[in-house]
Amino acid sequence: MSINHIFDNNKEWINKKLSIDKDYFKKLAQDQTPEILYIGCSDSRVSAGDLMEVEPGTVFVHRNIANLVPNTDMNSKSVIDYAVTHLDIKHIVVCGHYKCGGIKAAMEKENLGVLNPWLGNIRDVYRLHFDELEALTDLEQRYDRLVELNVAEQCINVLKIPTVQEAIIKKKLQMHGWVFDIKTGQLIDLTLDIMNEFSNSHSKVSSIYRIK
Repeated sequence: MSINHIFDNNKEWINKKLSIDKDYFKKLAQDQTPEILYIGCSDSRVSAGDLMEVEPGTVFVHRNIANLVPNTDMNSKSVIDYAVTHLDIKHIVVCGHYKCGGIKAAMEKENLGVLNPWLGNIRDVYRLHFDELEALTDLEQRYDRLVELNVAEQCINVLKIPTVQEAIIKKKLQMHGWVFDIKTGQLIDLTLDIMNEFSNSHSKVSSIYRIK
């Protein structure tokens, strides 16, 4: 693909939108009012708008390698805080995907330079679920399961944030954990198990992280 074609594509896209609605860009220029914060992977094959088939302005998006929300990452924390306190979003989605290069790279016993600290967050997830993952002798199944477990752990990292907890308690916000199956195009919902673990007052997660 020639980079110059992007500008030709842009002109075609503008004309297409205006042919459907002559005020499309006037409306788009108004303040955004998204109801969903989508935290996903930077993988070029996984586009939030495409897989959910939603219009611009519907979803506030944050993406990084392997859809992580590390405790010390002020980038993701700032996005979440802004979305909850200023955009008044109704849903937070953490969405991973099978065949994730970040997940696979974290499993390779190599020095990956500047990526090491970032991938260390995924290796921590593996350590927390070591017995379950090691019991899977098929490597593809192991990678897929780590993708799911990583989504669950990142949801918990989001749920640790006091502003998120307060919004959920007030029933203003819902948390969701999804996996995109890149082989079929299907979205898989892991939400129920994640939220049951956090809302159960007797669980380890709840007893440690819940503020109220």
